[in-house]
Amino acid sequence: MKPLYLENPNVKVLPKILASGLLFAGATGLTAALPAAASAAPLGVVSAHAVYVETDDSAGNQVVSYERTDTGALTLYATYQTQGLGGQLDGSVVDHQASEGALLYDADHQLLFATNAASNTVTVFSVHGPNLELRQVIGSGGDFPVSVARHGELVYVLNAREGGTVSGYRIVGTRLDPIPGSTIELGYTPVTGATEFTSTPGQVSFSPDGTQLLVTTKALGESVLVFHVEQRGSLDANPVVNPVGNVPFAVSFLSPQKLLLAEAGGDVASFTLDRFGNLHALDSVPTNQAASCWIVRAGHYWYVSNAGSSTVSGFSAKYTGALTDLGNTATDPGTVDAAATPSGGYLYVQTGLDGVVDSYQVASDGALTAIGSPITVAGAAGGEGIAAS
Repeated sequence: MKPLYLENPNVKVLPKILASGLLFAGATGLTAALPAAASAAPLGVVSAHAVYVETDDSAGNQVVSYERTDTGALTLYATYQTQGLGGQLDGSVVDHQASEGALLYDADHQLLFATNAASNTVTVFSVHGPNLELRQVIGSGGDFPVSVARHGELVYVLNAREGGTVSGYRIVGTRLDPIPGSTIELGYTPVTGATEFTSTPGQVSFSPDGTQLLVTTKALGESVLVFHVEQRGSLDANPVVNPVGNVPFAVSFLSPQKLLLAEAGGDVASFTLDRFGNLHALDSVPTNQAASCWIVRAGHYWYVSNAGSSTVSGFSAKYTGALTDLGNTATDPGTVDAAATPSGGYLYVQTGLDGVVDSYQVASDGALTAIGSPITVAGAAGGEGIAAS
């Protein structure tokens, strides 16, 4: 395999990467050493559908790929090394990165982006159903990458530590090219006395039209930051700061101008996002569960993962933003990130205490029915990052 160059590394992260043994000094500079990417994959005809799980293992981050049948059942296909290290925020237990979007599937370009939190890098894979091919390992532009967002050819990475940063890239073929001048420091000071996993930013997300970039700050700022995306892909350095309170963690869009926000304090809230970057509150419904942090859309419904209650809360939303609570479904302990299939018919939920993935079928009324037995992902206890194709 041709070596891949580690591009755009933040200078301060190089000692960490070198210490991990992931790089060696070659005649042309620092080069990423990329050994065999995957364990043996099964032979024969495979499904074009898959579910991908990031382990966030501090001994060596991996993406574990599962073949998905038309009935939603999962079968282990292969394990792929990201050539980076997973990381853990201080104070975290079942959610080591305390974020949404650590693993992102790009259906338009057939790419998969995985954050390597402790290595300050992002790994890019080409996707062929459950089969992945490592294409690039690139510097994240900051310290402790936890979330990735994409719109069109643009990709932004959120780094959680040292006050938080966002860095932009452009997709060129199967690789990422850094956008000059796109890195912006959020400039937050960690909350005194707070644990690190509550006082770091949680997610980066594009608005549906790609003109705005949102960052949730959790307890770090109790706000949602909205950046204007410039024509060449960089950001206006002065975001609109929208105080929302109650530990804003993750967002999912209802329509081009309306979004749902999961608040770790125990609420789901809906807002209108105007063209100037301002959020206008529409509705708010309590989950009556603990640590309601992650939110994912599955067809006409939204599901919030409650890490402290080991449940998933379902919601429907009208175009007006009015929310209806559909009740709770039990999961394995430590409910974290989740992913829905493109059709919205199946939901896969990571549970971080033991690194288990629970599978559900989504009924026409939004009810969840468990499919088969839970799957234990080796090395994934505390891990976050799941995607479905």
